[in-house]
Amino acid sequence: MLFARLFRDLRRKDHTPRFGALEIFKYLGPGLLVTVGFIDPGNWASNIAAGSQFGYTLLWIVTLSTLMLIILQHNVAHLGIATGLCLAEALTQHTPRWISKSILGSAMGASVSTSLAEILGGAIALEMLFNIPIAVGSIITFVVVGVLLFTNTYRKMEMIIIGFVSVIGLSFLYELSLVKIDWVAAAGSWVTPSIPAGSIVIVMSVLGAVVMPHNLFLHSEIIQSRQWNLENDKVINRQLRYEFLDTLISMIVGWGINSAMILLAATTFFQQGIQVEELQQAQGILKPLLGSHASIVFAVALLFAGIASTVTSGIAGGSIMAGFFGEPYDIKDNHSRLGVLISLMVALGIIFLIRDPFRGLILSQMILSIQLPITIFSQIYLTSSRKVMGTYVNKKRTTALILLIAGVVTYLNILLLISIFTG
Repeated sequence: MLFARLFRDLRRKDHTPRFGALEIFKYLGPGLLVTVGFIDPGNWASNIAAGSQFGYTLLWIVTLSTLMLIILQHNVAHLGIATGLCLAEALTQHTPRWISKSILGSAMGASVSTSLAEILGGAIALEMLFNIPIAVGSIITFVVVGVLLFTNTYRKMEMIIIGFVSVIGLSFLYELSLVKIDWVAAAGSWVTPSIPAGSIVIVMSVLGAVVMPHNLFLHSEIIQSRQWNLENDKVINRQLRYEFLDTLISMIVGWGINSAMILLAATTFFQQGIQVEELQQAQGILKPLLGSHASIVFAVALLFAGIASTVTSGIAGGSIMAGFFGEPYDIKDNHSRLGVLISLMVALGIIFLIRDPFRGLILSQMILSIQLPITIFSQIYLTSSRKVMGTYVNKKRTTALILLIAGVVTYLNILLLISIFTG
């Protein structure tokens, strides 16, 4: 029904703006920025560990996590389109001041934590490619991201990120062309849940890292780049449908790239009986197995993933800080700039204090695990409120489904947090 209405809209000529067959591509973009957080360096580590230790068996986690992500991200984008407010602005406007400030303060901490992991990912890639020390690589990543954010408009940044995602996707297509995949076994594993002995930590890591607090703030902000007339219900409804298409396509791209990581690890490391726990180790082993070009492509893709995900984390930080003051994200505005700088500079400072990069990744995951339930239940509160959403309020079955997903994601993140302390 949804897709039938979408393509019926393409043929209609009685509304503004018009949606021609090619104009649909004007709606694609915000979802791909969210996808970057779905293929960040943290996901790389989890996926490669999953494939190297359990082969194709845990591919189903990517499918399940993608379905959950589609629903949650569509719901928060729904908030941005229907109200004209991002998640941070809506919290400031519709909750008591002490509650909104507390939530947004913790969300800024999550943005810093995310930036820490993303900058580290870029630094690790630079170490792989040029043998640059992690500290120096972190500074280079920080500078590159800062230049991209402060010298480009949102629309230009969107095009740059889409280019980065394309490079990452093409890199893994190249990597997969070098290995022989058992597609029948892979197809079964994508849809058949299985938790082999000793895999629960990997399961929690892959699934728990998919829904990230900063992405929920980010999507509700950037989706508004597609708005025209909030007072016209017909336009809003069409936007909601096109947003779903954007989210669906983008999350499928993320599903494909994450799956490719597991497939690559399964057909190289797992078949050789090699368990990989660090990205540097994976790149080093790929060279003798698949050749120097494969290891270089792997590192280049990681570099693009690190830079792209740091950019989106910075935008999320700017959106959160602007939300403190009831404002939308605007890189020319001082509040947004402050949020970007806090997210990136504090993360960089923490990296200098941590001697072990792996320990830094654990620290970032721990902070995200603590903050995630706060963000997703705040989102549910807002999108389930008729006062906030008006006629676009969640239906009861939608709220029930999102609550179920939120509960599962929260439970897994709590387990992951416990495993960090007890592991």
